[in-house]
Amino acid sequence: LGISTVSAAAGWPDRPLTLVVPFGPGSSPDQMARVITEKASSILGQPIVVQNRPGASGNLGTNVIAKSKPDGYTFGVSITGPMVNNTLIYKDLPYDPKKDLVPLTLAVHQPNILVVPANSPIKTLPQLLDAMRDPKSQFNFPSTGTGTIAHLSVELLLQRVGGKAVHVPYASSPAAVTALLSGDAQFAALPPVAVMPMVNDGRLRALAVVFSEPTDMFPNIPTLAEQGVKDIEGSGWIGFVAPAGIPDEIRKTLTDALIKAIHDPEVEKRLKAQYMLPVGNQPEEFARYMDDELKRWGPIIKRLNLSVN
Repeated sequence: LGISTVSAAAGWPDRPLTLVVPFGPGSSPDQMARVITEKASSILGQPIVVQNRPGASGNLGTNVIAKSKPDGYTFGVSITGPMVNNTLIYKDLPYDPKKDLVPLTLAVHQPNILVVPANSPIKTLPQLLDAMRDPKSQFNFPSTGTGTIAHLSVELLLQRVGGKAVHVPYASSPAAVTALLSGDAQFAALPPVAVMPMVNDGRLRALAVVFSEPTDMFPNIPTLAEQGVKDIEGSGWIGFVAPAGIPDEIRKTLTDALIKAIHDPEVEKRLKAQYMLPVGNQPEEFARYMDDELKRWGPIIKRLNLSVN
């Protein structure tokens, strides 16, 4: 490190920070970012200003983060698509997540919930798996878009159990839920924030948490793994990232502040109220998790021949 970099790191941060969110106000990443950065800004002693840059499935805002000056004053959040899957789905991504960005911490998991409408004759996961394998069933499942976790986790489940169902992409979680409630679709694996209120009020029935380890957030819903379907993890995770080239000292200070904020009891409580499972791990653990995700979803993306030109 040059002398100037060291002294810059010593005084950092001495002005407000900008956090880029590649999705609109009120989206899960936006809500999560605001809850955590409110605490992180008090730890760092500087305001953190949230800047929403939605568009192109999160690629636009993630590119803004990647192209920012790597001085620690601009960082952001991102998700599976822009950080992992879109490297395979998009022919010409304007950034390389591995080269242009560095992980700070995986903030939260949002494990999808496998649901059926409450009036469905299907009451259990084994019954759903049997129906998927029955050629007479002709099931549809909605998702929040082609190549999203809501889509890919079901495709992986179908592949694993030898089932068939037709994918119908929708523009949003509410639209996908409406398809279920109206009978246009028979089952789905959707983000918990979209379906749990309707599971709780009896309009939807939850069959499984699409996650590989038990979670105390859904005490009455067993995971797929607990029901014998292993190695399927469908989490709409959200993590913090920074532009590559950020000085090590600054990266460490920022990461430590974010992890401390995520594990603050009040922050954890607010995240769990939105069905977000707090993680707050080290950068290398987050990097490994993204590599695992690429191994998980890469073969399915290639098999389904998903691409956006």
